[in-house]
Amino acid sequence: MKRRHFLRSSLGAGVAAGALMSFGGYQRVLAGKRIPAGPSYDLIAVMNGEPAEMFDMGIQALGGMGSFVSKGQKVLVKPNIGWDVVPEKGGNTNPSLVKRVIEHCLRAGAKEVYVFDNTCDDWMRCYKNSGIEKAVKDAGGKIVPGNSESYYQEIAIPNGKKLTKAKVHEKVLESDVFINIPILKNHSSTRITGAMKNMMGVVWDRGYWHSNNLNQCIADYALFTKKPSLNIMDAYNVMMRNGPRGVSKDDLSNMKSLLLSTDWVALDAAGAKMMGLEPAKIEHLAIAAGMGIGKIDLATLNIHRIKM
Repeated sequence: MKRRHFLRSSLGAGVAAGALMSFGGYQRVLAGKRIPAGPSYDLIAVMNGEPAEMFDMGIQALGGMGSFVSKGQKVLVKPNIGWDVVPEKGGNTNPSLVKRVIEHCLRAGAKEVYVFDNTCDDWMRCYKNSGIEKAVKDAGGKIVPGNSESYYQEIAIPNGKKLTKAKVHEKVLESDVFINIPILKNHSSTRITGAMKNMMGVVWDRGYWHSNNLNQCIADYALFTKKPSLNIMDAYNVMMRNGPRGVSKDDLSNMKSLLLSTDWVALDAAGAKMMGLEPAKIEHLAIAAGMGIGKIDLATLNIHRIKM
């Protein structure tokens, strides 16, 4: 489906004609032109560019990476690297976006930037074939494994209903700053995968989540105190069906978009709208909003759109 037709038809009551209209209209940005920072923005939406360049614009509108990373800090960047597929299949976070985020972190003074995922397919093949391992190394970051239980430490999740504890990767616990970079896509069990569901890649026992009310577990984990400081959603090629792994490029809609927010419920709500879904009907988002974890009603947010 053509991108313009998708935005006008399936999102007629969603981001394009509804939720994103509350962004106040896209601000067109010419190449090389600076845009005013707006630290008070709840959500930034950038469209019509390549992933790295859209991030440049989006992070600038949030005040720059220096608003999140200080000199000497250890940073964890968590993309989706779950699948042994090439970037063109849209199963994992775009490697050029991951590379650019790391570069911004180091430029802001980060001492070290780590990247990992507890992958679904063979971890070495996922790291290599996703293009993310090379992107991390080229940017000056450090990619670390997540394939052994020895890397994970048990933590308590206060007030969790189904998930009251979890084994979490040591880099989550050791980092000073945690940056979450999910890719937006369809999921057979939860309808969408985004910022909140990306946390299934920082824990050891995903199987427990699947067998104990997956949507409640996703929301429960968001109660854990070590939350991402920033969430960056890759919505460049969005997998509209056959997720989360995908079958072919025909599953993708080329939306050329990027979303940024400190509120991962709001970010996922915007992502749901982009896919033509009502956020309140995405179970884990509705549960999380009801638990006070974030805002699901985009009309209440200060949202800024940038068109490149």
